[in-house]
Amino acid sequence: MKVYDSVADALACVQSDQTIMVGGFGLIGAPLTLIDGLIEQDANGLTIISNNLGEKGEGLGLLLQQKKVRKAIGSYFTSNRDVGDAYQAGELEIQLLPQGTLAESIRAGGAGIGGYYTKTAVGTDLAKGKETKMINGIEYVFEEALRADVALIRAHKADTLGNVVYYKTARNFNPLMATAADHVIVEVDEIVEVGQLSAEEIVTPHLFVDGLVVAKKVLTKGGIVNHDKQREYTNVNR
Repeated sequence: MKVYDSVADALACVQSDQTIMVGGFGLIGAPLTLIDGLIEQDANGLTIISNNLGEKGEGLGLLLQQKKVRKAIGSYFTSNRDVGDAYQAGELEIQLLPQGTLAESIRAGGAGIGGYYTKTAVGTDLAKGKETKMINGIEYVFEEALRADVALIRAHKADTLGNVVYYKTARNFNPLMATAADHVIVEVDEIVEVGQLSAEEIVTPHLFVDGLVVAKKVLTKGGIVNHDKQREYTNVNR
């Protein structure tokens, strides 16, 4: 595990045509500093696994505007009108999953499970082309597990070993994604010494973490601000 001073260095592992998991629900719990770094990268043709593609002109929405996203796998794309426009123009492929199915597919990927059967989406367009099976007289649809080359996640604190804790709703998709990628980069507000985090509060153990960076942007009730101004606001993204 390495602590990076440079976001660009932390993201050197990201290559074109890779699959990238990005934590967050809307902009809540999104790794905004790492996303900014991704915007500066030359990597394109990316498959992004995330609940949504940010907002229009914010977060992953900026990456979409750069036309670096080839495919989006997620649940809630309607908050960003650019997603629908890109899809209608044939510039973006979308794989839509119910939100619980998205979470379970990521969890399965992290647990080494190839896939699972669920009743969700049976009989709908979302089940078209997928295997179905009758179990105890009930129809289920098979969903494949999801994994990524790289996961970009947001947390509150980490120690220098890479143990991670989260703050409130930032604990959405982030802990699951930390288990389901080959390389995991965590953006945090603060890095502390080993022993300063209690074992009870650690959610993501260090064995899942490959790199740490300190956040330069945070989401507050007043909008996205630079990290050095965060104390002026009530932080909702830690």
